[in-house]
Amino acid sequence: MPRSIDHESRRGQITDATRRVIARSGLEAATFQAVAQEAGISIRLVQYYFGSKGEFLAATRRAVAADAAARFGDALSALDESAPARERISAILTEMVPIDDRRRSDAIVLAAFHAASLTTPVDGPALPTAPQALVDIIAAQIPQDPGSRHGARDRHLDAELILATAAGLVQGMIAGHYEPATVTALIDRLLDALGL
Repeated sequence: MPRSIDHESRRGQITDATRRVIARSGLEAATFQAVAQEAGISIRLVQYYFGSKGEFLAATRRAVAADAAARFGDALSALDESAPARERISAILTEMVPIDDRRRSDAIVLAAFHAASLTTPVDGPALPTAPQALVDIIAAQIPQDPGSRHGARDRHLDAELILATAAGLVQGMIAGHYEPATVTALIDRLLDALGL
């Protein structure tokens, strides 16, 4: 009897291998041969599931973004609905910080895609909504109060500032400029400054 093949699992095996190759050696190193070797499968099998390098790169990029979105959702779900805004925002930002191997690897992979997109269009669908979706999630956690010393609070603008700061801290952490404790302290300072 022929063995049943789980195609989604196989695609995941390939995108996971692609992530590891990119995190270790950069975007250009993610060739059919390197990904097949990393996944422990044949080049022809990678080609069967992804007809071009652009296809497996785009699928990998989507997989990394989906994993991050799931982590953000899990972090929020773990909190009580009555949790203060600061606690909810901190939970989201904590998931961004590359404090373990998987998050560090994912941050490096996303940074590689971002760097490549600055000079060369990345094959496959872009992810313009991923950062915007995160801004919207953070904005939704900020109370609608006129408590800002500059007048009515612009929750969306505050969320943009929080996300831009966190993204810069993540990049600094990847580069070895910041330790996790320093990043946590800087995020706390930002939230203090915003009155959250």
